Amino acid sequence: MKKTMLLVCTAIMLAVAPSAKAQFVVTDPGNLISGILNSANEIVQTSSTVSNVIKNFEQVKKVYDQGKEYYDKLKAVNNLVKDARKVQQTVLLVGDVSEMYVKNFGKMMNDPNFTPQELSAIANGYSVLLNESTELLKELKQIITSSSLSLNDKERMDVIDKVYNEVKDYHNLVRYYTNKNISVSILRAKKQNSTKRVLELYGTAEQKYW
Repeated sequence: MKKTMLLVCTAIMLAVAPSAKAQFVVTDPGNLISGILNSANEIVQTSSTVSNVIKNFEQVKKVYDQGKEYYDKLKAVNNLVKDARKVQQTVLLVGDVSEMYVKNFGKMMNDPNFTPQELSAIANGYSVLLNESTELLKELKQIITSSSLSLNDKERMDVIDKVYNEVKDYHNLVRYYTNKNISVSILRAKKQNSTKRVLELYGTAEQKYW
């Protein structure tokens, strides 16, 4: 996974235990997880099939907006047992990755410090990172379905913890990747004495982009 992270960053800078499962049945998380998984997959697919970067992003945002209800519903689920909450948090991290992609890339689209070629590369980077997160989510989904009943409690929780930690790593990487790209724009803006405009675009609330 670390190798994949390094490759993505380099390329872009260059151009449930059974009891938990029972608790989840009440809130029907299977459908929520499936919705989030499908939304993320569709975003990845859209990113790779639309050639024009503007039309590409319009479609990505549309897919994200349509699937956002699943994230919101899952966020609203309370009073989960500990194991189930770890699953919920893992899925929401993937949702946050999609959100960081859509919200920040939307701002980058209005940033004159990036060329169309750079924007295309940045979008591809987001897509790769989201795809890696989605693949981990598929693994998690298998653990909380009946097909994994052969696992004992410890084995199930070991897998959940593993997926959670790896998804969290990708979530942190997307945050770093976003800030790193924004820092490039800020450095370019300094040379043009237009730093204020760039900071207003991305926000300055105690946020450091380097």
